[in-house]
Amino acid sequence: MIYHVVPHTVWSTTPGQAYAPASLAEEGFVHCSPDEATTLAVVDAFYRDAPRPLLVLALDETRLTARVEWEAAAPAPPPGVSGDVLFPHVFGPLDRDAVEHVLEVRWDEEGRASQLRTAG
Repeated sequence: MIYHVVPHTVWSTTPGQAYAPASLAEEGFVHCSPDEATTLAVVDAFYRDAPRPLLVLALDETRLTARVEWEAAAPAPPPGVSGDVLFPHVFGPLDRDAVEHVLEVRWDEEGRASQLRTAG
């Protein structure tokens, strides 16, 4: 399982189509995380001001039609993530059929991402 962060409003815009975030056009790949703990660190580092609710797509890597490469964070991983952690980068749109389940980011009193729960 790999994880991708997306605001609910963005994810629900084109429900019948593969999902292609801006990073695919800008950088050539879709950013993903290797596990839930790393995903929470990514949310804290890059998504604290993103529109909420904030969702996390749990993707079955084997059901993606696009190529996935595991690469080091560049220039550095987010705070709290070891430098040897590799991140899955998906070189094409995310197939909706590859979404195993959808989680929602829960926030603590200080505005930090504290856990992922099943979206409902």
